[in-house]
Amino acid sequence: MADPKGFLKYTRRETPQRRPVPLRLLDWKEVYEDFSHDTLREQATRCMDCGIPFCHNGCPLGNLIPEWNDLVRNGRWRDAIERLHATNNFPEFTGRLCPAPCEGSCVLGINQDPVTIKQIEVEIIDKAFDEGFVVPLPPEKKTGKTVAVVGSGPAGLAAAQQLTRAGHTVTVFERDDRIGGLLRYGIPEFKMEKRHIDRRLAQMEAEGTQFRVNVNVGVDITADELRRQFDAVVLAGGATAWRDLPIPGRELDGIHQAMEFLPWANRVQQGDPVTDAEGLPPIHAKGKKVIIIGGGDTGADCLGTVHRQGAASVHQFEIMPRPPDTRADSTPWPVYPLMFRVSSAHEEGGERVYSVNTEEFLGRDGKVTGLRGHEVKMVDGKFQKVEGTDFEMEADLVLLAMGFVGPQREGLLTDLGVEINERGNVARDANFASSVPGVFVAGDMGRGQSLIVWAIAEGRAAAAGVDRYLMGKTVLPAPIKPTAVPQR
Repeated sequence: MADPKGFLKYTRRETPQRRPVPLRLLDWKEVYEDFSHDTLREQATRCMDCGIPFCHNGCPLGNLIPEWNDLVRNGRWRDAIERLHATNNFPEFTGRLCPAPCEGSCVLGINQDPVTIKQIEVEIIDKAFDEGFVVPLPPEKKTGKTVAVVGSGPAGLAAAQQLTRAGHTVTVFERDDRIGGLLRYGIPEFKMEKRHIDRRLAQMEAEGTQFRVNVNVGVDITADELRRQFDAVVLAGGATAWRDLPIPGRELDGIHQAMEFLPWANRVQQGDPVTDAEGLPPIHAKGKKVIIIGGGDTGADCLGTVHRQGAASVHQFEIMPRPPDTRADSTPWPVYPLMFRVSSAHEEGGERVYSVNTEEFLGRDGKVTGLRGHEVKMVDGKFQKVEGTDFEMEADLVLLAMGFVGPQREGLLTDLGVEINERGNVARDANFASSVPGVFVAGDMGRGQSLIVWAIAEGRAAAAGVDRYLMGKTVLPAPIKPTAVPQR
């Protein structure tokens, strides 16, 4: 049982300090200072061990948060990682990248600052790796069944690890040159150093999961060949079709999608020979006036990246109005709160511009030189131009970070013949099975653009569906209720 007076003794929420901005802009390392375990145990003690822990419902994985909070309070780190791993394959990813909907649902958050759940989570797994608590867990026996997992992001990796541990022979296919999907080439190093991926992959390989990179399934291996070679297939390729901005001037050089820009910076940090004589990748921001269109996490990733590359100036545009400083009335507890947030990248500089729409890109000699825009307001659910607010702004580099509209359909999905739902994603039933027998789908490819915690939860649930399909029953946990899955 938790300390019944813990949240009364420790009323202050504490999180790690970020390294000074001038210092962290000199490198690509993670931005946070070390967090003492004594302070962490105090923060874990703030957990109320509620009769109804709403944090369970806020977390798609159903993490046993009060349990491992109390184990940390008592210094039982090995037990804590066992309870954390019981529901989450990769807490080192979620603890760094998840926006923590669990904290938005924390009961203590009704009238105090919520428990620092996310920080406790990442400290548990980091200590577990340091102490050698994380070891391979190979299956006791093999089933003789083979499974192909297409895509190596968090959904694909979660499904692969679960299915390998169930005794199946699992091969993960990745069309890029390294495993990790957006974790590898979309998330900047300053948010999550890639060593965290590599040490988890080492565990998975030791358990028996096989990885094949530089394989574009649907091209290098046809859909028919895939189905002939494997007893089941898990589609976990993500929502990679990005949202574009088809306005006049879009064809100008210097306008790039975020996922055309971000991977180059990560490749530099991986040591790939992709730089010029000045050490710059093909698309970079050094000395340039940069405008980022899109105010979400991907836009913030671009922001932190251009800061480190030495941009001359940065503006980040968002079509929505500025959120309130405290929880919006439209998102009451325990719903994840809409509110103004300052990420580490925003703290480093740049100007955030809200309620603005870009109507035309300007250029000269085929290169972008700026854009023309105006302010907007929401009227009856639609954006309307605010007359008299037209402006022009110079730009040498424009990055589009407006999200993704669904999975890439041409190639594998078309060849497989899977049904596509009204939202443009791969349709699936309550067992995460597609319309094609033996083909399952997990993560953004079936759900649409979403959070890493949902991807892992769906990977685990899809693995249970595959295991049931292959063996007639399953003991694998499925954290997502059927009602939470868009139905076919």
